[in-house]
Amino acid sequence: MIGIITYISVLERTKEIGILRAMGASKRDISRVFNAETFIIGLTSGIMGIVITLILNIPINTVVYSKTHIANIARLPWQGGLILILISLGLTVLAGLIPARIASKKDPVEALRSE
Repeated sequence: MIGIITYISVLERTKEIGILRAMGASKRDISRVFNAETFIIGLTSGIMGIVITLILNIPINTVVYSKTHIANIARLPWQGGLILILISLGLTVLAGLIPARIASKKDPVEALRSE
């Protein structure tokens, strides 16, 4: 889904890409813009996932303790959280590489002619 969202972003921002290229931005600069965007999306989604997990652990532990008298059955170690954030970053950056490459290869003249 991240790849599709990034690809749609490329299609919608064609004129912006053309303006950046016409002002002297290199293909690498255009690619970096979209790679940075996917990096931020991956980091944000990873952190949101960890926060939601930590919040949900509280009622889960309460319910399990009230039924079985076993404390803290649902836990997320900090190492696990860090690994999950890194996986999220890796997958989103990987999914954004192809759309970023497509954006960097757009011809500035053709990009400026688009709607």
